[in-house]
Amino acid sequence: MQRRQILNLIIILMFVGLLLGLTNLDLVQGRKFRKQSDSNCIRLISQAGARGNIFDRNQEVIVDNIVSYDVMVVPQDLENIDQVLGKISRILGVGVKELKDSFKKNFISLSIPVTVASNIDLKKAVVLGEIKSEEPSIIVASKPLRHYPYGSLGCHIIGYVNQIDRWRLTKLEDYGYKTKDIVGFGGVEERYDYYLRQEEGGLSVEVNHRGKFMRVLGFEAPKNGKDVQLTIDLNIQKIAEEALSGKKGSVVLIDPQTGEVLAMANYPNFEPEVFVNGRHSQIAGLFNNPGSPLINRSISSSYPPASIFKIIDSCAGLELKKINTSTSFLCQGSTMVGSRRFKCWDTHGVQDVYHALADSCDVFFYKTGLLVGAQNIHDYALRFGLGKSTSFELPYETSGFIPSPLWRKINKFKSWYDGDTANLSIGQGDCLVTPLQAAVLVAPFANGGYLVSPYIVKSVGGLDLSSKKKKNININLRKSTIKAVSIGLHKVISDPKGTASILSTLPVSVAGKTGTAQVPRGSTHAWFVGFFPYDKPKFAICVFLENGGPGHAAVVCAKKIIENMCLQGLVE
Repeated sequence: MQRRQILNLIIILMFVGLLLGLTNLDLVQGRKFRKQSDSNCIRLISQAGARGNIFDRNQEVIVDNIVSYDVMVVPQDLENIDQVLGKISRILGVGVKELKDSFKKNFISLSIPVTVASNIDLKKAVVLGEIKSEEPSIIVASKPLRHYPYGSLGCHIIGYVNQIDRWRLTKLEDYGYKTKDIVGFGGVEERYDYYLRQEEGGLSVEVNHRGKFMRVLGFEAPKNGKDVQLTIDLNIQKIAEEALSGKKGSVVLIDPQTGEVLAMANYPNFEPEVFVNGRHSQIAGLFNNPGSPLINRSISSSYPPASIFKIIDSCAGLELKKINTSTSFLCQGSTMVGSRRFKCWDTHGVQDVYHALADSCDVFFYKTGLLVGAQNIHDYALRFGLGKSTSFELPYETSGFIPSPLWRKINKFKSWYDGDTANLSIGQGDCLVTPLQAAVLVAPFANGGYLVSPYIVKSVGGLDLSSKKKKNININLRKSTIKAVSIGLHKVISDPKGTASILSTLPVSVAGKTGTAQVPRGSTHAWFVGFFPYDKPKFAICVFLENGGPGHAAVVCAKKIIENMCLQGLVE
């Protein structure tokens, strides 16, 4: 009797456990299992939209999309995979093994088409379409593909697109990005990727337990990305890139009144199309190239400014009344700073601030810098936007660097000496600026004393962004200081002995400053910054040539740019 009771109890407990299990499966986890069931019988076949186009300031296309064709096969319709792939192989001129490898790599399920070849041309797509009646498993599908009508033109501004990497995926997963998404790398493509990227659409289909297609459940049309309009003028960009071609460096032109970037050329450059077509050997070559063609030297590299920094010295000396326009120093080719002799590049005789800028006399600025003091030079450099980011939209901007006595003491545990001040006065030592910062540096002398915030994106999706950009900042220099330095910068060109006097033959009047930066290894860097027309400035320019020799080389490049702009009627 006792055994029967125990047996009955066990049976009851088993039924209670079974009931609780069923209740858990149905009420507690029912929704979860329903979702899993649906995912097993529903397949999504995606259809890509087109990435947004990129235009210049005049609505000229810089980047758009073209129709490309992919070859796919439907696994459930395949009777003889070798026979089908063999036919595709003969038409495309691609090995069967390569097609098989693509099939294995891209296979998901029997009902979902598998891509075996990408980016084929129209002729081959037509031929494959004609044999569909013989081989119903073959599908030729069109898709938008990034297109660069001007090749490498503006490549560092634009950036490139490629399959998302793991680092970006971990950061962007919460924003709807997923594995194998095509995203922007560098330039506008990366900075505005969220707006440029398309929204996928496609078919929702039902399949049976073997993965075979049963019926279409729904369709959602894909959405194209938003268009982006830049401040760049394609005509000026072409002129700048042609002048820079073959010379490692950067050319930047901005509107000194608004901060709009009109051109940003860099060399070496690259072809963004290489990444679209997946040419792995060429991509590897770009990353391994010692010339670093993927770097935007205009914003991502910083260099000693050399004599263009004398603009800062002049302003600091005049503002602090350590010098005036009548102050003069004698240049005999060198001067003593402490116990060390500091040389000038020439013997200039008696120099005031006008002639010192025109002749780029080091001795004048050694002495001016010592009167002003290192901390004041540092502070005035910051007023002009040096030593900090310009908040430019494109990614990977470096801030440059302006040293100070306090920095030296904290970071290097060394004292600051007069020799350090002399070096800083002529833009040498630890001082570093970017070409974009150099273009911004000269803008206040073209616009009456305002620091501009450079920007390159004019509108996104038709929404004008220019009104939302940072406003110009008054750098609080006396008008007399602005005028005096502007006259000196004009003498750099108008004075027959000026370091950029070859620009005096141009059909437009130019003001500017040259620079020759000493470097530990290799040839010197060449600089020229300026603005034009002198009377009604509309352009501020920086030409930088990495290891390009003396500043004269940058002046020759600038002359070619301004000359061609005049010939094309871009300068009034």
